[in-house]
Amino acid sequence: MKHSGADGQPTAVADRDGVEEVLARMREAGGRATPARRLLLRVLFSEGTHRSAEELAAAVQAQAPDVNISTIYRNLDELVRLGVVDRTYLGGGPAAYHLASAAHGHIVCEQCGAMTEVPDELFDDLAEVVAARYGFAIAPHRFAVTGLCANCQ
Repeated sequence: MKHSGADGQPTAVADRDGVEEVLARMREAGGRATPARRLLLRVLFSEGTHRSAEELAAAVQAQAPDVNISTIYRNLDELVRLGVVDRTYLGGGPAAYHLASAAHGHIVCEQCGAMTEVPDELFDDLAEVVAARYGFAIAPHRFAVTGLCANCQ
């Protein structure tokens, strides 16, 4: 899947610092800094993109073949619970995971798969209407609006 957004590439030092900061938060919450968690976090910090659990597992298993995909899922669930990672549904495929950052939404082309991060404010009117009519608070960073990009129209 193609990705466009305002993110820059993280540096190796920032990656290492970020991994250690997240592991410290996990320890404070009663978790352990296991080798599998450390590897998963390194992949998340180095990739900086939206990837499925299977893609993340493949990247981790390339370095540590003995890490089971169930371990990846458990760790992703814990990272989502801690607010370190966002789980986003980008159309019809599996959930995508990415480091939690400034709130943003996603628009995804149904034809070519291009995904663009858009400011959360784009969904403010929708959020107000849904709250007023249905008493429901949406989380726009957890789903994608699908359609056709300019190139595919």
